[in-house]
Amino acid sequence: MESQPVIHPVAAGFFEQDTLTLAQSLLGCLLVKKTEEGVAAGFIVETEAYMGATDRAAHSYRERRTKRTEIMYHSPGHVYTYKMHTHCLVNVVSGGEGIPHAILIRAVDPHIGIGLMYERRQVKMEKQLTSGPGKLTKALGITMEDYGRVFYEPPLFIAEGYVPVSISNGPRIGIDHTGEARQYPYRFWVTDNPFVSR
Repeated sequence: MESQPVIHPVAAGFFEQDTLTLAQSLLGCLLVKKTEEGVAAGFIVETEAYMGATDRAAHSYRERRTKRTEIMYHSPGHVYTYKMHTHCLVNVVSGGEGIPHAILIRAVDPHIGIGLMYERRQVKMEKQLTSGPGKLTKALGITMEDYGRVFYEPPLFIAEGYVPVSISNGPRIGIDHTGEARQYPYRFWVTDNPFVSR
């Protein structure tokens, strides 16, 4: 059995960028989750930024500070997980302490632990493993128990990857009832990557 290379988390300071810049800087980074079953990781290829109290699509719109959104008010680099239907979705807290911004990780390109991802997802095509925010969390083993962790320490962390040749952007997905906010071009993806959700 081949040993996995040692992967180091990025420094906490990496997350201290403005939210829209960070949403693009995350593209190409490696999202890693260590569990008892093994390590699974993929390169981030799609993100969506949510801009806090003035963004009607954000959970923290109008400073909605609840038990669910409390972690959004913490320092950048914290893990914000939440349930949507039966899926767990994972976000990077951004924007600075007290500024409840977050970046949804929408898709990753599988890199480590692909066999483990197939076991968890029970799909036949590799493209189906991680091409959506609920798919990637199941494939990597990210759960609601990760809420409140930080992305710069194991077991769930972000590491250096590659710099995309080209980044595209456009409106976010699945937020139809949010007025003009649904048109904001806050979704970013690695151009032409097959794992982008759509």
